[in-house]
Amino acid sequence: MQTPFHGSPWAYAQTAKEQDYKIWLVVNPSTWLMPILFAVLIIALLVHTYAINLPGRGFAKPVAAPVAVVAPAVVVAPAPAG
Repeated sequence: MQTPFHGSPWAYAQTAKEQDYKIWLVVNPSTWLMPILFAVLIIALLVHTYAINLPGRGFAKPVAAPVAVVAPAVVVAPAPAG
């Protein structure tokens, strides 16, 4: 049996493009279009909510970097000579 692709990616892309309509024989748009769109909307809202709430991103004030606390230097007084 001979395949229609003959090892060429271009031939495979053309054949696949010609058969794209077959997905609608399985997925009926009158039944599944709105649930698919609602699912995409929910996913988009979740991704954007997460991205906006990342620290330093979005519309919130940037989180200030912690200030380094340095211990005071110990001053050693020289002993008097004598």
